[in-house]
Amino acid sequence: MILQTENLNYVYSEKTPFEKTAVKNVNIGIGENDFIGLIGHTGSGKSTLVQHLNGLLKPTSGKIYFEGKNIFDKDYDLNALRFKVGLVFQYPEYQLFDETVEKDIAFGPRNMGLSEEEISQRVEEAAHIVGLKPELLSKSPFDLSGGEKRRAAIAGVIAMRPRVLILDEPTAGLDPVGRNRILEMLKNYRQEHNTTVILVSHSMEDVAQVADKALVMNKGEVFMYDTVEKVFSHGEELEKIGLNVPYVTKIFAKLRANGVYVPTDVFTLDKAEKVLLKLLKREGKE
Repeated sequence: MILQTENLNYVYSEKTPFEKTAVKNVNIGIGENDFIGLIGHTGSGKSTLVQHLNGLLKPTSGKIYFEGKNIFDKDYDLNALRFKVGLVFQYPEYQLFDETVEKDIAFGPRNMGLSEEEISQRVEEAAHIVGLKPELLSKSPFDLSGGEKRRAAIAGVIAMRPRVLILDEPTAGLDPVGRNRILEMLKNYRQEHNTTVILVSHSMEDVAQVADKALVMNKGEVFMYDTVEKVFSHGEELEKIGLNVPYVTKIFAKLRANGVYVPTDVFTLDKAEKVLLKLLKREGKE
């Protein structure tokens, strides 16, 4: 396991009238090259949990391990950890600040103490990964479109080449084209660079499209943690805590209820199309 939590708890405003437990007794293991969709409704503890994974928040109690070492041991280098466990906050484009896109992407690598040659190489590589054209690098980040700003912000974290890439609602507020572009980029990036990716999302469709595993949070606790197929097969339980399985999955459940033999693990439109075409072809022959 590359990341583990052990009896992790976090309490906001402890010992005040505003005390609230945001994360409660979380025990999870995250493996090398996992692509995990972290799901939960607003207030479920998703964002609070991921801010513990690179030490931005210190737990009220419990432990966090990166590559088997407790990140809150006295002699542990948290700054070095944050280059290895990169976190992209929600609406990261609001954190763009430098004169040019190139300088913004270079900010992280430069803080790592790399040579200018290495920094330039990483900026070029990261821009290519997220699909930013070379001519955009010399522009002000504030001249980019919304989707381009989002990709530039993600590139700034990718340029540090983290072992773990965490993204908090990276498709929030984007149109369908921008949303799909981000998701496909993350899927390809993970496959090509063997990076562990944690995608925080309220969208079951997004998670179904790219993730292998789903971690469901509810009221600060782990509600489910398994493969996407197994988690999404518990549609009724998910609906009870305010979540919905992908709409296409509901349609296929109704088909099964009406006697049509279709599989239970259909979560994306691409798979639905393949299943239906195969079914229609078979029905035509019969």
